[in-house]
Amino acid sequence: MTTPALTIAVPRGALLGDTLTLLDAVGVDTSEVRANDRKLLFDDVGIVTMRPSDVPTYVEAGAADVGITGKDVLTEQDERQVVELLDLGYGPCRMILATIATPPSEPDPAAEALRRLGVMRVATKYPKTAARYFDATGRQAEIVEVKGSVELAPLTGLVEAIVDLTATGTTLRENGLVIREEIERSTARLIANPVAHKLKAAAIDELVTRMRAAGGTVTA
Repeated sequence: MTTPALTIAVPRGALLGDTLTLLDAVGVDTSEVRANDRKLLFDDVGIVTMRPSDVPTYVEAGAADVGITGKDVLTEQDERQVVELLDLGYGPCRMILATIATPPSEPDPAAEALRRLGVMRVATKYPKTAARYFDATGRQAEIVEVKGSVELAPLTGLVEAIVDLTATGTTLRENGLVIREEIERSTARLIANPVAHKLKAAAIDELVTRMRAAGGTVTA
């Protein structure tokens, strides 16, 4: 990479493998990251690893110049002052509305709750995304924020529906849930700190050019 060097916030979890492969492809040496899955900060190559949901926080604050996280995170944290630069294309998943599966002759539990009570209860780890979606579709929803396995909520009667992220739908099916609606699609995105986007424009532009050549598409 050209100077000034960039500090890159890298997401752990499902996006980590593809992110490291991409960084290798654009000339960032990730061998140390691959060799030590407990270490978080890699000063020599300008990489700091963290939960995907923390990436916008670090990038907004300037602790990282650029970062990679899912579009679902950016949608939920839309108050963060970051610049979205590229759709990187990997890590595809969907934000969905799901309920307990019912026979064709029986109503969708969420729709039935709306019909009878005028409101449905919805559990989610993405309360802002869910609230905006129901507001936009003109439906009253009581949002219940959960931190653990959201699939448990309708099975125990806590709620009638969930809003969650899914890649394959396997966990939903294994728990007797069915997708009723798709809210949005998500892939990994490259974001930048607004100040770094100006002061380190040459380095960020070079990174964007290399990532575009590797398959990313401009979102701005």
